[in-house]
Amino acid sequence: MTLLKTLAVCLVLANVCYFLWERGIAKTPSQSVVAKPTPGTLKLASESPEASRSDASGGTAGTPATGAGSAPAATVPEEAPRASGNSGLLTNVKRCISVGPFRDLSEAAHAASTLRGGGYDPRQRAADGEVWAGVWVYLPLPAARTVAEQTLAKLKAGGIDDALEMPGPNEGPVISVGLYSDAKRAQTRVAQVQALGFNPGIADRKRNGNVYWIDIDLKPTDGLLNPSDLQGESGRIVRLEVKGCPSAGGQP
Repeated sequence: MTLLKTLAVCLVLANVCYFLWERGIAKTPSQSVVAKPTPGTLKLASESPEASRSDASGGTAGTPATGAGSAPAATVPEEAPRASGNSGLLTNVKRCISVGPFRDLSEAAHAASTLRGGGYDPRQRAADGEVWAGVWVYLPLPAARTVAEQTLAKLKAGGIDDALEMPGPNEGPVISVGLYSDAKRAQTRVAQVQALGFNPGIADRKRNGNVYWIDIDLKPTDGLLNPSDLQGESGRIVRLEVKGCPSAGGQP
């Protein structure tokens, strides 16, 4: 009878040990068996728990939100707009230039018409100043009066009837043989005087009086004007200047 009780107790203990071993309670962590993942169905990223938590925190599906324990995402600075050349700096810059001086209204009107045809908006104004009058051809003379009379007589005999004695560039006596705004005509007169055996001089002649200027506004991309582009008649000599516009009420 005692043997049967002992056998029954051993069977009970054996069943308890087997139950504990089956549930893993009696196993050490190193002896536990990792459960193999069972094949499941495919899930969208939006169905994953991580995506749900991201949506709840204001993130975008598929993009993890930056939390307190995670590193912040790197941000790429926006590239500053690049200026094309200097146009971005000169967009509002205006340049006003004055072209002149012109001797009379007809010359100024012709230049203004040329500028207007080139897309400019010329503004004409009058001013007091010195203007180029032409190329002066003359003969220097000694102080002797008889030499001047002989020279005048020879010039008139050679067909130069407009010769005239007058003060020269250095206030010395000279014989003027012509004032020309046309280069070819001036050269023709020089050759004519040389053929008579004289050696003429040439100089720019200027006068004071009423002159005319043309003011125009240049665009930022415009270059400075070439005064020779405003020359009227072919061969005509034009002594023009290009300078900044005067201040209000001033003169160039």
